[in-house]
Amino acid sequence: MRARSSLTEDQRSTAVALFEDGRGSVWVAGTLGVSKDAVTQLHRRWRVRGRNALMEKPDRTVFSQEFKVAVVQRVLAGENKIELAREYGLSSAKIIEPWVRMYRKDGEDGLLPKRKGRPAAPPGSAAGEVSELEALRAENERLRTQVAYLGKLRALMDQKRR
Repeated sequence: MRARSSLTEDQRSTAVALFEDGRGSVWVAGTLGVSKDAVTQLHRRWRVRGRNALMEKPDRTVFSQEFKVAVVQRVLAGENKIELAREYGLSSAKIIEPWVRMYRKDGEDGLLPKRKGRPAAPPGSAAGEVSELEALRAENERLRTQVAYLGKLRALMDQKRR
């Protein structure tokens, strides 16, 4: 398991043994005296992967659009997410939920892989490059604001003197 888990290796294997005996995650958390959320996450993984929930899962896997569409269409046809996660070797059935939301919102295009990072600047405009006209307009606006501020400040000072 990952180092970021709040459960020790012994606690995880004890919890899985208790799950196999029919115990629920809340009962197991109380018995072990650990976080209910950590045990609930382990219980979800155990429901999909069985004893393999104790194995360290690989780093983030990138799934193709075709793979996601196939899984989502089966979910929308009424198949159980847990069974599909088990069949496709997914780490959790929770992975499928955002795919279904994106598919319902944007169709198959919503499941296309997203590019990482900041979008590229439009061609012809380098970062920080502003036309002379735009720079003059911005300076003009800044100076107008400054004059208005100073005018109000002067009016307040005059009012205070009276």
